[in-house]
Amino acid sequence: MFESVQSLLAEHDELQEQLADPDLHSDPARSKKVNRRYAELSRIVAAYHQWRQLTDDVEAAQEMAADDESFAAELPGLEASLAAAEETLRRLLIPRDPLDARDVIMELKMGEGGAESALFAGDLLRMYLHYAESKKWKTEIIEQASSDLGGVKEVQLSIKGNSSDPAEGVWAHLKYEGGVHRVQRVPATESQGRIHTSAAGVLVFPEVDEPEEVEISQNDLKIDVYRSSGPGGQSVNTTDSAVRITHIPTGIVVAMQNEKSQLQNREAGMRVLRARILARYQEEADAEASVFRKSQIRTMDRSERIRTYNFPENRIADHRTGYKAYNLDAVMNGALEPVIQSCIEADEQSRLDDLGTETD
Repeated sequence: MFESVQSLLAEHDELQEQLADPDLHSDPARSKKVNRRYAELSRIVAAYHQWRQLTDDVEAAQEMAADDESFAAELPGLEASLAAAEETLRRLLIPRDPLDARDVIMELKMGEGGAESALFAGDLLRMYLHYAESKKWKTEIIEQASSDLGGVKEVQLSIKGNSSDPAEGVWAHLKYEGGVHRVQRVPATESQGRIHTSAAGVLVFPEVDEPEEVEISQNDLKIDVYRSSGPGGQSVNTTDSAVRITHIPTGIVVAMQNEKSQLQNREAGMRVLRARILARYQEEADAEASVFRKSQIRTMDRSERIRTYNFPENRIADHRTGYKAYNLDAVMNGALEPVIQSCIEADEQSRLDDLGTETD
């Protein structure tokens, strides 16, 4: 069992030697890659040693149980601990998404429901900001278009992590958030107390580590400049500082107007464009890969309704995992971890099942 661990232990030792080499840290991109892999393997190494120790303890207790009742009494607890350690190691050995350690760019957009949808998108933005704060992640609003009532028509948010361990990565947690989020509540604009249903859309992209990672030819770009406008469409700038970038091969369009200068908006636009292109390439690769590589939880269908937020019942429900809880008020204040963990665990289980099918 766990024959593949030996090669991973050897790789872990090799990476440890590389990290001790001062020359490694003169190359930030390579250093980041080595640190991420080392952090990932360190979890596996620790889990493997725990499993080996418990295996030895169980074998010793079994040998001594016939002659010593204290060992016989200890045996059930040791066997339970061994089974738990085995399951932990098995899950850690599932090949990870290579992007798990990445930071993300998240986009939230109002959907069906008009003004109420924009208000809900604003609530989702605050929820993600509070969640990021609880994880001690850094956030930056790259671009935001607000509605007249203080909601959000569209916002682009950068979220940066604080760990090189892929299991703690921002993408590892937030990649499941893409899709349609539905809300049921009495809108602030409703005068007769009727419950309305509306929705907002969320897109999540892994951020590009280095610009060179996604090659973009200037000949493939169409760049338009125009004057920034406010919520009501009025001009808020006397110069053409807003930028719209179209990537011709993919048809991806990014518009930026938050910054005061054209150069700043262009830089922000290119940052978002690279993330979207990387996500497009990854989707195409996943579509061509085996069923094992395809996440059963993180769907490629961005129109799928993934979650319902029912305010009258204070209920949050994830339609992919079956997760349900009656603490919506806490979730909207950032207590999102149990919901996300249900997605992580369901995804791991589906990949374990697929792995078992492939090895049969």
